[in-house]
Amino acid sequence: MPQFLLGYYDGQKPATPEEGEQHMQEWKNWAAALGSALINPGTPVGITKVLTPNGVSDQPSPYPIMGFSILEAENMEAALKLVENCPHIKYGGTLEVSEMMAMPAS
Repeated sequence: MPQFLLGYYDGQKPATPEEGEQHMQEWKNWAAALGSALINPGTPVGITKVLTPNGVSDQPSPYPIMGFSILEAENMEAALKLVENCPHIKYGGTLEVSEMMAMPAS
């Protein structure tokens, strides 16, 4: 079955630790509802550096990634249906859904 990479971008930062816990619980509930389709819940990310042909840049990306997940779905439309209610969107974030390409064994 095809696998899809979910990239989490932007979004409102919680104003308080309690609000952060609430956001995380909503995400955990959403992720649990995906069941076996969510094959790698992923991880949030922290400090990011940008590598260019000119070297390492301390300038942040205009679209910094906040985390990732990997899921399985029949096709892109099914993957989009699975993630349409992700709470990250509720908090002003965006998701990029990319089908992962199968690489031939070397």
